[in-house]
Amino acid sequence: MKRILVIGTGTIGEPLIGLLADFRKILKISEVMFHKRTPLRDEVAKVESMVKRGAKLVVDPEKVEEFKSLGHKPALVYQEALELCDVVIDCTPAGNIAKKEHYLPLLKKDKDKIFIAQGSEKGFGLPYAFGINDEALLDHKDNFIQVVSCNTHNVSSLVDTLSSHEVDKNFVSGDFTCIRRSNDISQHSGFSPSPEVGAHKDSSFGTHHAKDSYDLFRTINLIPNLFSSAMKLNTQYMHIIRFSVQIKNFANTESIIEKFRNNKFTALTHKNLANKVFSFGRDHGYYGRIFNHTVVAVNSLSTRSHQGNTIVSGFCFTPQDGNSLLSSVAAAMYGLHGHKYKEDMNYLNQSQYLQVAGKNAYARSTINKQVLLQKLSTDLAQAIQCIM
Repeated sequence: MKRILVIGTGTIGEPLIGLLADFRKILKISEVMFHKRTPLRDEVAKVESMVKRGAKLVVDPEKVEEFKSLGHKPALVYQEALELCDVVIDCTPAGNIAKKEHYLPLLKKDKDKIFIAQGSEKGFGLPYAFGINDEALLDHKDNFIQVVSCNTHNVSSLVDTLSSHEVDKNFVSGDFTCIRRSNDISQHSGFSPSPEVGAHKDSSFGTHHAKDSYDLFRTINLIPNLFSSAMKLNTQYMHIIRFSVQIKNFANTESIIEKFRNNKFTALTHKNLANKVFSFGRDHGYYGRIFNHTVVAVNSLSTRSHQGNTIVSGFCFTPQDGNSLLSSVAAAMYGLHGHKYKEDMNYLNQSQYLQVAGKNAYARSTINKQVLLQKLSTDLAQAIQCIM
């Protein structure tokens, strides 16, 4: 029996539970369980939707009756599920607290369990992004993995792609400005009424975005020269990153576009409005998400020569709440199946993100769930062409 327990049903947790439940047979998962802490009347439909997909509801023992009063049928209590599962994916902002209070004590009983947390939980474990530092995951000896944040996926993918996947040979430096959305569209608090600039608290890296990407590359013995700034806008749609990356030797804009086009983890778009990119993901993406690491705006790309090297500048959109999901799945597959996890990910990889690029279209995104299921079940390599 291979069991996964997802903690939390929020912006990251809910689509992750759905993805794991929908594809549990293909991914060789026996059971998908999810822990919900608080019984809420306005989230009854969400919980029942995940149960109908085949996931099992886990609650705290003192909340069983409250969940039942809402019509739910809890399958397990929290401690039971923790002991049964092989992999825990914590999608809450309290992963480090849970590590100290629950996960470390549990590890004394079962040394094979793998624990995964999300980007906010710095220091939880090995920083990881699917397609960036899989080498480190394979060499990993610890039981704790931290899937990096959405913007860290974006920055790191820009560095990796523009360096032709040889950061040590081709990368010179990178400067990134993270133009962040105010809060999630499902959140009702924390909205910024006007643009807000961030402080450069780190003399070497500026903001944590460059430092987080640097730490990710350090796991594979790379030391990129990175600096970042950040600001927040009064919008709820998408983060945007303005980048200026210097790479070795000469490159023109067309060759840069080709680098992005050839990387299955990156997308290209002719859209220049965040709401349009967001809307495209909502309309066509699995769970309304875009799974690519980054969506680069083609019309914003510019190249210029500098002392024998090339500076590449442009803007890209961050598919927050989407680009980290497959990293969580990959880490979980590693926890269940060890070094064979890439074989398990091939199904999702081919349909990556269920993306498809037209021959002349600078676009990749997701296709709908029905198309994906058909693709996975018939093992066909055909895909729908769509222009973002």
